[in-house]
Order: sequence, then C-alpha cells, then structure tokens
Amino acid sequence: MEVLYERCAGLDVHKAEVVACVRIGSGPNGRREHRRFRTTTAGLLELKAWLTSLECTHAVMEATGVYWKPVWHVLEEGIELVLANARHVKNVPGRKSDMNDAAWLADLLAHGLVRASFVPPKPIREMRDLTRTRRQLVREQVQHVQRIEKVLEDANLKLSGVLSDTVGQSGRKILDALINGKSDPRYLASLADGRVKATEEDLIAALTGRPTDHHRFLLKLHLDQMDAIDKSIATLDAQIEKCLVPFRWAATQLDAIPGISRVAAVSIIAETGVNMAQFPTAAHLVSWAGLCPSLDESAGKKRNTRTRHGNPWLKSLLVQCGLAAGRKTNSYYRSLYGRIKVRRGAKKAAVAVAASLLTAAYHILKTGVVYEDLGPSFLENRDKKVIAAHLLKRLSALGVEVEIKKAA
Repeated sequence: MEVLYERCAGLDVHKAEVVACVRIGSGPNGRREHRRFRTTTAGLLELKAWLTSLECTHAVMEATGVYWKPVWHVLEEGIELVLANARHVKNVPGRKSDMNDAAWLADLLAHGLVRASFVPPKPIREMRDLTRTRRQLVREQVQHVQRIEKVLEDANLKLSGVLSDTVGQSGRKILDALINGKSDPRYLASLADGRVKATEEDLIAALTGRPTDHHRFLLKLHLDQMDAIDKSIATLDAQIEKCLVPFRWAATQLDAIPGISRVAAVSIIAETGVNMAQFPTAAHLVSWAGLCPSLDESAGKKRNTRTRHGNPWLKSLLVQCGLAAGRKTNSYYRSLYGRIKVRRGAKKAAVAVAASLLTAAYHILKTGVVYEDLGPSFLENRDKKVIAAHLLKRLSALGVEVEIKKAA
C-alpha cells in the first residue's frame, strides 16, 4: 500500500499522559520510536520539541472528550494535525495497549486511511464555546421552570393550567406575591394581565391552594437562580457580539431565512464556520450535521434508514428551526413541511425542513447570495404533471371517468 507520509506520528491521548509513536520511513528500513509525555504544558512542549527533532510533518489523535484540545492547541502551529473519530480507527481486538494504539494511528495516517474530523479555526472555536454555554444556561432555566411548577403542584396551585407561561409577566407577579406571603386567591387573580384568556373564576379556582413557608422558600430559591442565569445570558450575549464582529455579515444573511432567528444564525456560524471549503457540497454538510438518512443495505435489502449520528448541537438546533419554519405562512418551507407531514409524519417533516434550511445556509455562506423565498406554490408548479396524474388515478379508483382538455 502506498505510503503518503514518510514521517508521521500517532498520539494516544489520555487525561494525564500522551503516548506518542513516530513512524519514520517504510519497508525494511523503516522504524518506529515511542515515548510518553505528561499532559502538562511543559510536557506538551517537550512533545512538540521531540516531534520537531524527528522532522515529523503530520500527527493524528482521537477525539477523546476534551483531553485532545490542549494537545491540539500546543501542536497546531508547525505540525499538520488530524483529528480522528474514535469509532473510525478502532484497532484489531485482542491487541489493545497504549503503545499499539499509537502505532496503529500512525500506520493509518501514513497510508491516508484516516478521515479527518472538522476542527474550525480558533475564532470560531471560541464563539462555539460561548454559544454552547448559552444553550446550556437556557436549558437550566427551563429546568428551574419545571421545578417551580412541581412546587406549585405540591401546594395545589394550578398556575400552569391557566397561564401559557408560568414565569411570564402575569405569572411572575403572582409568584412574587406568593413569596411575599399573599395567599388570597382573589388578590392573586387580580394580578393577572387583562390579556390572559382564562376567566376570573378559573384563575381563582386555580390559585386556591395550600402554600406553606416551605413552598415559598423553594419558589424564591428557583426564581433567584433564574434571575442569576438571566444576568449570565446577558453577559454571554455581549461577549458573543464582540466575537461576531468579523462574521456579522453572515449572521445577517442567515437571519433572513424563515425559521432561523438571530440567536440560531450565530449558533450555526459557531458550529460550521463561514468557510465552506471543508464541505465539497451541501450534501456533505447535511450529512455531517446528521440530517440525512443512513445507508444500511445488505444483499439488496435496505435496513435501518434512521438519521445518522452527527453534530448534536447543530442537529437539535436545526430541527427546532425546521419546526418554526414549518409554521411560517406563505413560505416555501411551510409547503414543504405540509407535504412531507402528510406522508411521513411531523418528526420526519421537521428533519427534512432542517436539512433544507442547512442547504440554503451552505449556499449563502459559500457564494454570498441573498436569500429569496421560493414561495408556497413552488412545489406544486414544479410537479404539475405528477399531481395531475395522481389526481386522475384517484378519480379512476373512485369509478369516475374524466376527459382531459388543456386549458386555454
């Protein structure tokens, strides 16, 4: 097998140490050198100096949690690095050791058998950390809302049954009054905004309960946590805007796509970057995000076609955007969502719309083209003959004969 890299290294990265194997040459004159290094900064600098002394040009490591990141940061200047998916580079069973793993990685890299994972440049990586942290904080807020509803149920207060948002404008006033010792249901009902759809009688019935000091303490605790998270999210948003300055044009273009908000546009940029050169086509990007059916065929039979594993942060975000785009009136995505929902169900329709959104984002980022909606009738106009044939078949099945005449 052809050797592509004469001097390359395989790095088996752990929390406390890195096992390195440098492969030099090939054939009978080739050799391997092994060494172990600590993952401290001094140890990683020693690793870099050792690789440089052996004139190593390429190195490969597995994506093991967050342990690969410090190694990558130290070695990325001066050495061509490759990050491999651990599932794609498994060693032969029964020959598992740190030294053998490092040698196996070096051999795979030397023959060009490692598919490199996408690692964005440093500015994108920093913005990715911020956007992911923001999503985690938003999830924590949702968890606190669920805990507040649990406390209210324990006090037999059915607030979530009469308000669409338990911690919204009306809900927050009622919760603050409860914390301050107010328990009269009529007074609590009077705090609700006039736009609340529930009647006064329903509000009074829902707010008639048995709140205790224990419940008030827990409600205050969760609301204080939510306020603290709100401040943290505001701080993160300010920092994200600073990091977004070189990519603001891209965020503005993506924000014009139906279903994609400003926050979602920034998150997409943080996950994919703005340079689409690493994805040859839009289909490659959709596959990387895990929004396309998997290929599992044997003996001419197609088996499981569930969507493949991909970037979980990007995939979940785009599915949410797909659901939002499916509700956008007078848009192409509303039409696409409706057609697929009838045949395959709402979940698969949302995934299909998400893939279409990512395809549009790919072309916008790659070519700089401005988004233009195709309109709700695009699919019908494109498939006129198919739709006509389908309707004629349905009418024939119902026993109706139709004479076709072309419209003037």
